[in-house]
Amino acid sequence: MNDAPHAPTPLEAEIRRRIEAAGPMPVSEYMGLCLSHPQYGYYVTRDPLGARGDFITAPEVSQMFGELIGIWMSAVWKQMGAPSRVRIVELGPGRGTLMKDAMRAAQVVPAFRAAVVLDLVEISPVLREQQQQTLASTKIETRWYESIRDVPDGPAIIVANEFFDAIPISQAVRAEDGWHERCVGIGEDGRFAFVLAPEPMKHIDVLLPKAAREAPIDSIFEWRSDNAAIDLGRRVTQGSAALVIDYGHSETDFGDTLQAVGKHAYADPLREPGEVDLTAHVDFEPLTRAVELMGAKGYGPITQSRLLRALGIETRAATLKAKATRAQAAEVDLALARLVGIGRTGMGDLFKAAAYVASTLPPPPAFEP
Repeated sequence: MNDAPHAPTPLEAEIRRRIEAAGPMPVSEYMGLCLSHPQYGYYVTRDPLGARGDFITAPEVSQMFGELIGIWMSAVWKQMGAPSRVRIVELGPGRGTLMKDAMRAAQVVPAFRAAVVLDLVEISPVLREQQQQTLASTKIETRWYESIRDVPDGPAIIVANEFFDAIPISQAVRAEDGWHERCVGIGEDGRFAFVLAPEPMKHIDVLLPKAAREAPIDSIFEWRSDNAAIDLGRRVTQGSAALVIDYGHSETDFGDTLQAVGKHAYADPLREPGEVDLTAHVDFEPLTRAVELMGAKGYGPITQSRLLRALGIETRAATLKAKATRAQAAEVDLALARLVGIGRTGMGDLFKAAAYVASTLPPPPAFEP
């Protein structure tokens, strides 16, 4: 970590005032302010993607990712009975790259492409403008919304790639007398520091896994609000389907996964709030539980590698390489390794995919038993 003195960011000054007035704030409140403060929030003020940004998502790695999602959506549309009008809803669409690639691939199913209306759920004015530019060439009717709750009714296919990891998490730490909420306060050196709420949390047992009773002292447990998952499940039950891709774990476990990324490097989540991206691993177990509580059927999670291989990424890569220069073919190989590979440089194992469909629909592609 870089401990050199730095000028406080505008958001840092705002958070400091709140802490001085009301005491330490829960990690969830701190993370929410860092990402979504209406003036200084990270996602509100910038385009964080790509080589010039702070991180790169799968759609920015290769066109193959979005193309395969487009093929997946066209197949699900057929499973839905090929409605004459279908809303393609993307939660947190980034630069619009995924959807642009998906709609290009969808041209192989003209009836599906003609049925599509694009509904993008995006809070960032900066990214909305970028999405509008990216998607202008598709000539598809596109509208923007603050929340999935605002998207009009009707058959929908929903895609959420790296969306849930940015929803603020709460954290609790086990102490001798119980689980205490983890907060952000001001340390003795005057900097932000993690501290524990003085009193143990009541009713936290309903959130904790069975192994919580044996969890060692200082264990950290994370959870998110179910609101976004419930909204997703409610929409899916209306004859719709959803694909969620994110990094995380299949079953609830302990551990601190809160992380900050800035300029393609890990950073201190308590330094320069509003200037770095904060995320945490997605726990697919409670996510699926909340979606299914609304009446939807859940499938997976499976690894991103398994999803993309099942959708034919190796065949698509071979097709691209057949028309490419030697340098371009090498880039395709690198992108393929990044998307489906395992280990530190690969996304294939760390990232998971889950599908959710209305109870009347069959298992979607790549999720068949």
